[in-house]
Amino acid sequence: MLKLKQRILPQLLIIYTRYLIGGAFVFASLIKLKGNRFTTMSGENEPINSAWHMFETLYQSGLYWKFIGLGQLIAGLLLMTQRYSKLGALMFLPIVSSVFVITISYDFRGTPFITGLMLLANIMLVVWDWDELKILLNRTPVIQTQKRMENGSVWEVTGLALFLFTLAYRLVVDQYNIFLWSAVCLAIGITGLFFGLRKKQIQ
Repeated sequence: MLKLKQRILPQLLIIYTRYLIGGAFVFASLIKLKGNRFTTMSGENEPINSAWHMFETLYQSGLYWKFIGLGQLIAGLLLMTQRYSKLGALMFLPIVSSVFVITISYDFRGTPFITGLMLLANIMLVVWDWDELKILLNRTPVIQTQKRMENGSVWEVTGLALFLFTLAYRLVVDQYNIFLWSAVCLAIGITGLFFGLRKKQIQ
C-alpha cells in the first residue's frame, strides 16, 4: 500500500474521488439548509410507505431536515479540503450508508446504483487512509514521512474553489442548471490538475 500511495495515478484517483463525492454532498446539503424540499412536489398525499412521503416527513421536521443538510455540508467540505479528508471520510461513511439503505428500501429505480457507488468510493477512501486511521482501533498507525503529491497545497486550493463555487451557486440560484454547475466544476478540476502536475514535474 505504501508503494501504491507514491504513484501519481492512484493519488489523483483519491484526490478527485474526494472532490466528486464531497461536492455531491455539498450540492445536496444546501437545499436542506435553505429549508426547501428535496423534490419539487409535496409528498404529503403520497402513500405512507413511499419515498416521496418519507422526504415530505423529513422536510416537515424543519430542524432535523436542516441538521441532515449541515452534516452533509461538513462531511463534504472536510473531504474536499484534502487536508482533513480522513476525518471527512469517517464522517461521510455513516451518512452515505444511511442514504444507500434508504434508496434500496424504497422504489428509487436506478438511484441505489449511484448511492452504492458513492458508498464503495467512501470505503475506498477509508481503506486508502487505513494505515493512519487504524489508531482508532488501538493499533499502531503507520505514518508515512515522505510527502505525497496528494498533500500539496494546490489540491487544497482546488478543493476550496470547488466548495466556494458550489456554495455560492446553490445559495444564489434557485432554478439551478446541473450541466452548468458540472461544467464549471470540471473547469476548476482541470485547472487544478494542470497546476498540480506542473508542480510535480518541477519538483
